[in-house]
Amino acid sequence: VTITTRLLVSHLSGIRHYEKDIAKVKEEKEKANRALKPTKPQQDKEQREGKGTEKTDSAKPRKEHNDAMKSRNSKPGRRDKEFEQEEYYLKEKFESVIESLKIFKNDPLFFKPGSQFLYSTYGFTLLSAVVERAAGQKFTDYMLKMFRDLDMLSTVLDDNEAMIYNRARCYIYNRKGRLVNAPYVDNSYKWAGGGFLSSVGDLLKFGNALLYSYQAGQFKSSAGKLLPGYLKPGTVSMMWTPVPKTEVSWDRDGKYAMAWAVVEKQQQCGCCRQQRHYASHTGGAVGASSVLLILPEELGPRAGGAPPRGVVVTIVCNMQSVSLNSTALNIAREFDREKRAQ
Repeated sequence: VTITTRLLVSHLSGIRHYEKDIAKVKEEKEKANRALKPTKPQQDKEQREGKGTEKTDSAKPRKEHNDAMKSRNSKPGRRDKEFEQEEYYLKEKFESVIESLKIFKNDPLFFKPGSQFLYSTYGFTLLSAVVERAAGQKFTDYMLKMFRDLDMLSTVLDDNEAMIYNRARCYIYNRKGRLVNAPYVDNSYKWAGGGFLSSVGDLLKFGNALLYSYQAGQFKSSAGKLLPGYLKPGTVSMMWTPVPKTEVSWDRDGKYAMAWAVVEKQQQCGCCRQQRHYASHTGGAVGASSVLLILPEELGPRAGGAPPRGVVVTIVCNMQSVSLNSTALNIAREFDREKRAQ
């Protein structure tokens, strides 16, 4: 098979995520698809059948491990199965991204590359190895230089040994519904897919840099003093263009693009709901949740001034399994509505 960087960045590579059993992945996908259907009576029946299946004898050998995972990360009444995966809690230190490939390099692909969507953190681990070879330097060094260029001075590696000023403590709910400290993990196996620490201020700088790059080609400076964006406008436009056969779990209106979930501008009929164009991505880690959402302003043919024009919202929460995308979108819409009213 051939796996391209575009397939990796759009999660179409076929490389597994944390779950190693493809049958379970398919089952979860089918459940998610059924949940989107409006036939509630049938939905309830299928959910009851699913609960019965989980209590069969085949599930009993895993009960002890599952209970331990639940006690680590589940809030009462809420269940996030992804955080039950053992690989979320790796404590091994990896010295390079090439070394971390050993975790999954001998595992079979779940499907032919390009044929299906499967969100894969390990796909981004392989992508970081591609960046490392192309750049001719360590992936972490390359990224830290980029963060300095973008003035993101608080964005660093999530290294347990390093003394990091203002590092937040992370929390989870235990089985009794009480807040406890998140368990110790080492994220050196997935720098690209969840291994950086950042701040709200730095993520806003990152979002504004992308928004500036996206809009730079739409502005004309009479004095010719408008600086170029960090990326070419066409590059950001490509990154924010939905890719066929993709899906997004945290936004029903969206499709996956290149490392971003994207909602396109759309209105099917007059007086119907208008769908604005925006890009977003959520983040989930042991003891933490985050979101970055960019809502570009719709520029008219006579738009003046200089980019960026729009709303950037970011939320960083030191609590596990917190859904933040809809909150970020509501905040962005409120700011956008207030700006339009002025």
